Amino acid sequence: MHGLWKPRVLGAWRVPATGPVILAVNHSHNIDGPMVMGVAPRPTHFLIKKEVFVGPLGRFLTGIGQVEVDRSTADRTAISRALAVLEGGGVLGIFPEGTRGEGDFASLRAGLAYFAVRSGAPIVPVAVLGSSGRGGRLVKALPPLRSRVDVVFGDPFPAGDGSGRRTRRALDEATERIQKQLGEHLHHARRLTGR
Repeated sequence: MHGLWKPRVLGAWRVPATGPVILAVNHSHNIDGPMVMGVAPRPTHFLIKKEVFVGPLGRFLTGIGQVEVDRSTADRTAISRALAVLEGGGVLGIFPEGTRGEGDFASLRAGLAYFAVRSGAPIVPVAVLGSSGRGGRLVKALPPLRSRVDVVFGDPFPAGDGSGRRTRRALDEATERIQKQLGEHLHHARRLTGR
C-alpha cells in the first residue's frame, strides 16, 4: 500500500495490542480492505465475498487467512471461521454495510452486531477516506497512484449492553448502538482529515 499510495494512518494505537478485536470498516472502494490490512497494527482476517476467491487470488487470500463468505445465504462455515478468529484472540475485519457503497455506515447489516455480541470482542471503527472519487490515469478503477488515502482508527467500544443477552432484540439494540458510534467516528474522521 505504501508503494502505490500515500496512506496516512491516524489512531492505530487505539487497536488493542492483544485479544479479540473487530475492525468495522467503511467501504466505498475495492482498495479499502487491502489498505486496512496493509496498515493495521495487527494481522487482520476480513470477511470477503466468495466471488473474489478465484484462481491465484483466491489461493492467496486463503493463504493469508481471509474468510470466504457466501452472501446469498447464512454461511455457517464462514460464521464458524470468523468466530474462531475471535476465539483465538485475533482481529476480524468486517464491512458492516455488507457491500461497497457510499461508505457512510448508513445501513448496517446484523452481522457485525452478531459477531460482537456473541464473542464479546470490542469494535474499533475504521474510516478509510480518499479511496473513492476520481480514478487514476493508468487504471481508472483505482485511486491515482501516490495519492493520499487516510485511514483513521477510532476508540474501541463494546457492542452489547453488558447483559450478555443474545436475543433478536438485543442484537437490534446493539446494531443501533454500533451505527451511532460508527457514524460519530466517521464524522470525527472527516473533520480530522479535512475530507
